[in-house]
Amino acid sequence: MRVAVTGTPGTGKTTATDRLDADLDVVHLNEVVREEGLYDEVDEERDSVVADLDSVAERVSDRDEVVLDSHLSHHLNVDRVVVLRCHPEALERRLRERGETDAKAEENAESEALDVILAEAVDAHGPENVYEIDTTDRDPDAVARDISAAIAGEREPSAGTVSFIEYL
Repeated sequence: MRVAVTGTPGTGKTTATDRLDADLDVVHLNEVVREEGLYDEVDEERDSVVADLDSVAERVSDRDEVVLDSHLSHHLNVDRVVVLRCHPEALERRLRERGETDAKAEENAESEALDVILAEAVDAHGPENVYEIDTTDRDPDAVARDISAAIAGEREPSAGTVSFIEYL
């Protein structure tokens, strides 16, 4: 099984996937992209790279039993997509605490409120394969347990159950 754990930066993907109790390997795609140069350009304004998704897909194409952790993982061929969500105010705080600029924190908070990654995941994989988990004020171990339940099929798909539209 191939599982994408995705979400806006700051929602807790890497922290939760590092704590998973699953028989699947975890690949932190953002690290792979940077370490192996799987990007087309550097976005100086956002202090980030623009991943070459074809190269990323090729790099992980031979991995069948894997959890792919990244805000881009829902763009890949996977069986299930877990979208981690976080209230935009908490997300902004998390991003600022880890040193992101105010502009980047605000941009990501707005994207979270607009369900950007959720909409992309549902469009690419269908609502029957998408699981939303709200990480706001939750312990990372509890989030990891919810991800494991989605992987094991012990949780129903839940696209569209989390909303932060009031933030806007």
